[in-house]
This record gives sequence, C-alpha cells and structure tokens, in this order.
Amino acid sequence: MQIIDIIIFIIYFATMIGVGVHFFKKNDNLDDYYVAGRSMTSWHIGLSVVATDVGGGFSIGLGGLGFMIGLAGSWMLFTGLIGAWLSAVVLIPIVTKLSNKHRFFTLPQIFGHYYGAKVALLAGIISTIGYIGFTSSQLLAGAKLASATFVEVDLNMALIVMGVVAVVYTGIGGLKAVIYTDTIQWIILMAGLVFIGIPIAYFAIGGIDTIRATLGPEFLSMSNISWQQLVNWAVTIIPIWFVGMTLYQRIYASKSEQQAKKAWFIAGLFEWPVMAFMGVILGLFSRVAYDNGMFAELGYAAGAAIDPEMGLPILLNTVLPAGLMGLMLSAYFSAILSTADSCLMAASGNMQTDILDKFFHFHHDTRSQLKISQLVTIAIGILAIFLAMSMTNVLELMLYSYAFMVSGLFVPILAGLYGKHPDKIAALASMIIGGTTTLTLVLFDFNRPFNLDENIFGISASFVVYFGVKLIRRFFNGQQNINRPAA
Repeated sequence: MQIIDIIIFIIYFATMIGVGVHFFKKNDNLDDYYVAGRSMTSWHIGLSVVATDVGGGFSIGLGGLGFMIGLAGSWMLFTGLIGAWLSAVVLIPIVTKLSNKHRFFTLPQIFGHYYGAKVALLAGIISTIGYIGFTSSQLLAGAKLASATFVEVDLNMALIVMGVVAVVYTGIGGLKAVIYTDTIQWIILMAGLVFIGIPIAYFAIGGIDTIRATLGPEFLSMSNISWQQLVNWAVTIIPIWFVGMTLYQRIYASKSEQQAKKAWFIAGLFEWPVMAFMGVILGLFSRVAYDNGMFAELGYAAGAAIDPEMGLPILLNTVLPAGLMGLMLSAYFSAILSTADSCLMAASGNMQTDILDKFFHFHHDTRSQLKISQLVTIAIGILAIFLAMSMTNVLELMLYSYAFMVSGLFVPILAGLYGKHPDKIAALASMIIGGTTTLTLVLFDFNRPFNLDENIFGISASFVVYFGVKLIRRFFNGQQNINRPAA
C-alpha cells in the first residue's frame, strides 16, 4: 500500500465523518434523526436502499460465489429484484398510509398497531438482535478486506478502525447522514467497479481466452446452481423486504408513496442485473488469478487452502497500481459502510423506540431525546464491533441474521397487514416458534430434507402455529358463546 492510497483512504473516511457532523448540527428532533424528516426523494432513497441491501456482505459474498461457481452466483440478487418490486406494489401503499396517520418510526410499531404492546415488544427484540448481528457482519466484511490489503493490520485492528468510523458518523448524524453517505458511497462503488476494478482485473488475468482455458464451462453458465440453493435464497431474501427495519425506515423517510415506489423500482434494477453480475464477475476473475498462481507471492499458491471470500480483496491487492488501489478499496469500503450504518440505525431505532421507551417511559425535551438516541446508537455500535470479533464467515452470519428476523416476523406481519382479525396470541406463538425453530436447526446442524435452508422450516412452523392457534382460539371462543346462557 503506497502513501497515495493511504491519503485517499484518509480523505474518504474524513468525508464520511464530515457528513455526520453536518447533519448532527441540522437534526432538530427524532423525526430528523430516525426517519430523515420524512422528506427524502426517490433517487436518494433508491440508492440508499440498494446500497444498504447490496452492501459489503453481499459484495464480498458475491465475490465468494463467483470464485466458487461463477456467473450463476448472480441469481442470489435476482431474489432482491423480486423482493423490491413485489414490496413496492403490495407493501408500500399500506405502510405509507399507516405512517402518514400514526407517524411511525419502526416496524414493531406496526405490530403494536395490529396486535398490541406485548407483540410489538417481542418484535422489537427480534429485530434488534437481527440487526446487531447484521451490523457485525458488515464490519467483518470490511475487516476482511482491510486485513487482506494492509498486511500489517490484523483482523481485530481492522474491525476497530471500520467500526469507529461507521459508529461515529452514524451515531451523531442519524438517518439523514446515513442516506446521504449511502448515495455518495454507492456512486463511488459503481464508478470503482465500472472504470477501475473490472477492466483492470480483466486484462491482468489475460482476458477471455485465459478465463476459458483456466475454468470449466460451468463457471460461465447461468445453470451452474442447484434448485435447492435457488429456493434457499428466495425464501431467505425475498421476505426480508417485508420485515426489514432498514426498509421501513426508508418508506417512512420518503416524501410520498409515489416517491417510495419509484425508489424501490430503482433499487431492484441496481440489484439485478447491475450489481449481481459485477460482483460475481470479479469473483470469477479472482478464481482465474488464483488457479494461475497469481496469488503465490501472498502465500496462496494454486491448490493451497483459501477462503473464497478472500479471493476478491487479494485480487485487487495483486493487480491494482498505487492510487487506483486506494480508489477501488474506498469503493468497497463504501459498500460495507453503507450497509453497516443502515443496520446500526435500525438496531438503534428498535432499541430506543420499541424496547427502552417501553420500560423507562422517556419523557424528555427534544434535545435530550436526540442525545439519548445518539448514545444508544453508539453503544449498539460498540457491541456490534465486539460481536464481529468472534465471527468468521460474512455471508453465513448475514444470512443467519436475516433468517432469524424472517422466521419470527414474516408470517405475523403478513397476517396483520393483509389478513382479517389479527390474533395477538397466535402472533406471539408464531414469532417464538418460528425464530426458535430456525435457530435450533442452525445451532445443532440437524439434517434437513434436500438440504433446504433452516429458514424454510422456521417460516413453515410459524405459519402452522399462527393459523393453528388462531383456529383453536376461534373454536373455543365460539363454544363459549354457544354455551353462555341467554340474557
């Protein structure tokens, strides 16, 4: 790493913190801090949504998929396109009306609207845990990238550096800082991939002839994927568009329903095909470089053990010259921070609004509320850094965090938004059983039919429990009404 690359990094990180300081001075109330004053337009929201959803975890994870299976790994983000467009049509109109009427800040407040305070509290706890885990996964992605690039910096030191930057500008600036930095970060990432990463890596590995000579034809096939993997991605990723706190915050932050819908359509197109193919192509390039011994000087000779997710950062470290290295790595750090900051804001919003306020009933003036929210955000960020120090695989941690939330929240939120007569006891039972089922399968690694994802069984259990409990309660309530003496 040359001095010019270090200078570029310093400028980049200073800019991010500067944005946080700018909005720290402009935030007047909790509307500003948690939902960006409810005044954001479609392009800012759309770029922030895609930057959040396709952040560092997916960027590094997509590189790992490209390294292992090639172009077919792009199907993972096709599920993001489906989720974005589906939720734009069926979710945003309902949520926007609720937000306009009740001035909501969080997803669990919608649970409270349909099911009551106890269900909202449990939803807040589930969402908080999920987003703390997801924040940790993004910081881990950044640390992996940094430690592969700066050989003098170990993983834990990299985690601390990434974490401090993300926590500072997010904690002081709130959602406005997050959305504006997401826009900047996404532009940096796209420019870095299009003009630096892909073309330089392509020529460095020898072009299409070398790719075909090195890899089997399956790496260039879109069918190099099992049906089980497609189902696993679909059931894990599509529902997050209906239970993701980061997404609800952006619906609330949108100036209007139409602006929110447009933002979701923009985000879907950027996810697939744009980012999906860019990520797996760079991962495929790293596999070619590895198989041809280009990583040997860094201790990864062809055939030696290598983490597939490390292939992409090692490739960038190998082929990019001074200056361009700093720009390209800043692009990837942009992707990582754009998700980490959003997840940190989501966890903070859940903790403050859905948990702490329920127990401590804060009734401070506006400035005091802002200070408390900032302290909560910083505290959660520190916790996420320590959690990340014990994790090893970015994509697995991220998808488990997703799975935990999806299994517990997906069925009850759909039943509340689209069903008739929501049942709070059924909702509580389905949230507990759904999340517990998934976590049990994950922790004890039980054999599953067709090796399907644990989340499939968690959602199925949640569905059966919700409607089973609701049916039983309706039956017994009906029997009581029949047996009750006439007045």
